[in-house]
Amino acid sequence: MLIRFNKPYGVLSQFTPEGRWRGLKEFIELPGVYVAGRLDADSEGLLLLTDDGREQARISDPKFKLPKTYWVQVEGLPSEDALTSLRQGVNLKDGLTRPAQVRVMDEPAQLWPRDPPIRERQSIPTTWLELIIREGKNRQVRRMTAAVGLPTLRLVRAAIGPHTLDGLPLGAWAAINAAKA
Repeated sequence: MLIRFNKPYGVLSQFTPEGRWRGLKEFIELPGVYVAGRLDADSEGLLLLTDDGREQARISDPKFKLPKTYWVQVEGLPSEDALTSLRQGVNLKDGLTRPAQVRVMDEPAQLWPRDPPIRERQSIPTTWLELIIREGKNRQVRRMTAAVGLPTLRLVRAAIGPHTLDGLPLGAWAAINAAKA
């Protein structure tokens, strides 16, 4: 069984709540399913869960190089140099990232309001980027954009491999048809 879940802001990638963060059990009451790849509590979007250990490894292990697509709202206007750096790989404290695919995009039309809203500064514009990576270092997308001078304000995972958020409301989950997986 493979499940896609549209994780709201403030929810951990675990069933048990912790501190100020909520847990998945508030949304998903299915025994025997486990998260396949993490998504930080302050990030939103697609989270996959499965009851199959091999499928869990295939989704979450970077050696399989499954692309993960993110919509990233950053502070500022990206220069061509910043975009080129992201495309070539960014040197972080734990090493050089693999090259990312990146493009400037309009705010996604199907995006829901975030609760709580991001902080906005009137004098500093924001930009939406679509960023596709094939690895998963801790808080990698946020650290990559910060390293090129574009702090992340909002981070939404839109896809993992062929699986997307399409048609999935915030806080909802749906089983993926085995024929499509």
